[in-house]
Amino acid sequence: QVQLVESGGGLVQAGDSLRLSCAASGRTFSSNAMGWFRQAPGKEREVVAAISWNGGSTYYADSVKGRFTISRDNAKNTVYLQMNSLKPEDTAVYHCAAGVGWTASRRTSDYDYWGQGTQVTVSS
Repeated sequence: QVQLVESGGGLVQAGDSLRLSCAASGRTFSSNAMGWFRQAPGKEREVVAAISWNGGSTYYADSVKGRFTISRDNAKNTVYLQMNSLKPEDTAVYHCAAGVGWTASRRTSDYDYWGQGTQVTVSS
């Protein structure tokens, strides 16, 4: 059974940092792009960041550029999201996803495995 399990969320203050992890099990995703998405209450799920199969290419939403960094460790079948200078508008449930292909993509339709998510709450 394929599973993606996120961890590292929590309640922090504006300006703080968090590091999210997403551990995959059941199969290896070393040949697949990975992504982080988020969904706030009443809003659609949106891409945060994505990374290609070997980490050579990344994509960031404009709202997180310069503050968030996506990385991966294929030996551990794990992808990370380092979030710095957090803002209240970053509050959401963060989901990781495994892509169908190799390249980093911002489209939810390019991902076929999803984690349950981890809550990130940023207070002002």
